[in-house]
Amino acid sequence: MKLFVTGGTGFIGSHFLNAALKNGHEVVAQHRPGSKPRIPLSHEPEWIEGQLNSNFIKQLKECDILVHLAAHTPNPPYDSLEKCLYWNLNMSLNLLNQAYEAGIKKYLIAGSCFEYGSSGERYELIPVDAPLEPTMTYSASKAAASVVFHSWAVEKNVSLQILRIFQVFGEGESESRLWPSLRKAAISGKDYPMTEGEQIRDFIPVEEVAATFISSLSFDGVDLGRPIIKNVGTGSPQSVRKFSEYWWKKWNAKGELQIGKIPYRNNEIMRFVPLVED
Repeated sequence: MKLFVTGGTGFIGSHFLNAALKNGHEVVAQHRPGSKPRIPLSHEPEWIEGQLNSNFIKQLKECDILVHLAAHTPNPPYDSLEKCLYWNLNMSLNLLNQAYEAGIKKYLIAGSCFEYGSSGERYELIPVDAPLEPTMTYSASKAAASVVFHSWAVEKNVSLQILRIFQVFGEGESESRLWPSLRKAAISGKDYPMTEGEQIRDFIPVEEVAATFISSLSFDGVDLGRPIIKNVGTGSPQSVRKFSEYWWKKWNAKGELQIGKIPYRNNEIMRFVPLVED
């Protein structure tokens, strides 16, 4: 099977490429000029340099599935709503139309748990049909894209899966996020100030996310014109404090986890956990 993959040098994209190549798939991987994979790759895909607003029809004609992992400013500081919509909706839709023109009938797209936004706090386990109430520019653009892509797939009568990823962590993650910043402090012997850590999340290793995307390439049970949306998580929620304490101990940290040293963010959602279905 030959895949056209966007965002091949990103955090999730790099892990997906490794998994796809190890599983014997041929891969054409798009990347932005100057970007490099976040982790070492077992071997190289066929790299295509260009932004999402480039013309990829020639390469798409050789592929069976479009795997769309690229995202504009998925981590703070988020770009303006206009720019997030331009890349995450408008140019992504342009790419889907190129793929359709090239004859591709199968589409696998990375969504975000943050599309649920404030509605997520009303659920013990967030179902995929929960209202989309995003509170940030990035998540608003991803939510808008989910709605548009769903309608597009029905109109074009193609197979589409949107996988909304929850609290992914691991090698290659942005240094500003919890797991990498926690590890940096642990390894350097420094203290780590944090909140009380009572927030409940579903932390999923990036390797498991990549494996989920690989298994979804079969498109089992995904009919033409009937898009499917899934939550990607472990189904085993835990508190931020328990997660931090586990890794702090695993890394034999010499410093102190300073629980309660900093306040929660404004409008912190204390429980944000997906309903994960087989």
